[in-house]
Amino acid sequence: MFGLCNLANIPLRLEPSDRSELVSQVLFGEHFTILEQNQKWSKIKLAYDDYEGWIDNKQFVAITEEQFHQLSKDSIVLNADLIEYITSPNNLLMPIPLGASLSFLNYDTINTDNLNFEGLKTSGEKAKKEIINTAFMYMHAPYLWGGKTPFGIDCSGFTQMVYKLNGYKLQRDASQQANQGDPLSFIEESEPGDLAFFDNEDGNIIHVGIIMEDNYIIHASGKVRIDRLDHLGIYNAELNRHTHKLRVIKKII
Repeated sequence: MFGLCNLANIPLRLEPSDRSELVSQVLFGEHFTILEQNQKWSKIKLAYDDYEGWIDNKQFVAITEEQFHQLSKDSIVLNADLIEYITSPNNLLMPIPLGASLSFLNYDTINTDNLNFEGLKTSGEKAKKEIINTAFMYMHAPYLWGGKTPFGIDCSGFTQMVYKLNGYKLQRDASQQANQGDPLSFIEESEPGDLAFFDNEDGNIIHVGIIMEDNYIIHASGKVRIDRLDHLGIYNAELNRHTHKLRVIKKII
């Protein structure tokens, strides 16, 4: 069984319960495999990054296996504005967030409600310098564990969505992203758009951010913000201390 999110964004939960932890979000137009299902909940695996979790059966539409594979083969087309609107013939207006997927709108067999999008779109790989420009679109977005939108986002959701909007695939969690790309020995080797990863006392990767010019970093901590980056980690001038311990820098592009 296969499905597609036809709402702006829906919660992806650890367990089949409204009280369960939010582990990620499924944005408009994202498609997925249904791994198991009960009367109210479906356990799914997202086509984009293989991330798994539970969603409410009322918050998606079923698609066929053929439609699933067609969408998986298609180039990814995304909403490139902070917020845009999907319209329908009966004058329905539905806001969708930055990074929502639009590919399925071209298929009459999937887009049976004749939904339409007239906003700004993006597709394909962009120059590395565009990574920072895209990151600025999320500035001051509040931190939300499991979030993937400008209205609430976590550190790895932020890096994943910024890269996705520029045509590059990152896994969902910081610990997974840390296994991608090539390690750099020093901050001085890095370029704007590279990723910096941070660990805890146990050595586990718990945070990620995007390196900027002149030893700054943009990352989601409380909100999407810009702080100093040095050999020790992230230095928060407001708190007058380091908040995250640097583990490794990775070049993805």
